[in-house]
Amino acid sequence: MCKQLHRTINQKSMLQKKLFFLLLIIISFYLPACTSPENTVAGNSDTSSLPTVETEKPNSDYKPAFKGQTRIGGVKTTTAYKVEKIAEKIKSPFAVVAMPDGRLMVTSKSGYMEIYDTAGALVKKITGFPKLVFAGQGGLLDVAFDPAFANNKTMYFSFSEPYPPGNLTAVAKATLNEVAGTVENTVVIFRATPALNSNLHFGSRLVFDKDGNLFVTAGERSILEGRVQAQKLEAGLGKIFKITTDGKPAAGNPFINTAGAMPEIFSYGHRNPQGLEINPSTGELWEAEFGPRGGDEINIIHAGKNYGWPAITYGIEYGGDKIGDSIQQQDGMEQPIYYWDPVISPSGIAFYNGNAIPEWKNNLFISSLSGQHIDRLVIENNKVTGEERLLVDKKERFRDIAYYNEKLYALSDGGNLYCISKK
Repeated sequence: MCKQLHRTINQKSMLQKKLFFLLLIIISFYLPACTSPENTVAGNSDTSSLPTVETEKPNSDYKPAFKGQTRIGGVKTTTAYKVEKIAEKIKSPFAVVAMPDGRLMVTSKSGYMEIYDTAGALVKKITGFPKLVFAGQGGLLDVAFDPAFANNKTMYFSFSEPYPPGNLTAVAKATLNEVAGTVENTVVIFRATPALNSNLHFGSRLVFDKDGNLFVTAGERSILEGRVQAQKLEAGLGKIFKITTDGKPAAGNPFINTAGAMPEIFSYGHRNPQGLEINPSTGELWEAEFGPRGGDEINIIHAGKNYGWPAITYGIEYGGDKIGDSIQQQDGMEQPIYYWDPVISPSGIAFYNGNAIPEWKNNLFISSLSGQHIDRLVIENNKVTGEERLLVDKKERFRDIAYYNEKLYALSDGGNLYCISKK
């Protein structure tokens, strides 16, 4: 009797163990599918668990060209990070750019630049820039440093230049004399002609490629006279250019042998591109572009491609009218990899290329003006797979953002400079 009872107890114990191990197998199988984005590493974010960050109604009933082109699922950063305001009262800012030594150069549209250390202390004010149009969206705009800056102290800057019969986006090069607080030997190397009477849509961002050529963006100046020229290869409006450090067309430019075309043009059909950056993981050129009422875009820029404006767009006129033939897709014209409706007004952009916050690795960060936040896009295989809005509590119009040494630096129209880093 005791042996039989003992055997029965052993059988029950064996059965319980089997059930326990079976339960562990089931849990281990289903657990990854139930894990929220908060517990996943970069590149494996589950974007289906959180709703889209955009909750407002779109301005139109236009349909995206492919799934995930707009209103992707939300993600949430779980690595603890901190946001510190390191400088304030910066007047009329446009760009924040990391210098080769890690300090920050900030441009003021009114006509000067300021060097800040990474703690936010003002190091030097730089003056001596050419006459410019400081009105509307115009002024002293972006800055880029020569690949050999450590030796030649040469930097390049874009500005709205008075030029008959109006003004235009121009690029100049100069030697930085930091001790004297000025630039010297200034020469204009490129102009995005023709000049128009408008204080809007100058672009303008500058980015060097690995070969030492300079990419330059220029808007179509907003007015109808300029808008139509975004599709014309003989005009420098609504374009991205690729030039040498002397302002000449870069070797291999797509229209260098096209009769009547500006040989500096790299791509065309743009509205107002104010964000430009090279993706460090792929080497491709990425761009952020203002749409009208709806239709802000993120594009991957390829040589010779037509990005559609104003023939195709996901936006409408500010007054509510349709634009052109009211189409969003057309053969021979590129689709944005992502767009927003309503707009966020994307300005400067930066890729996070560090490891301090692993889930941000190779994510794209976008300074948002009307959206009043920093937009984070998770990128996988050149597709947007998740979106997050950061610094919403600051209620600031963000004009530019830069990455350097595991940190992001965000610049607001209100004159504040923020450092975003791991806590």
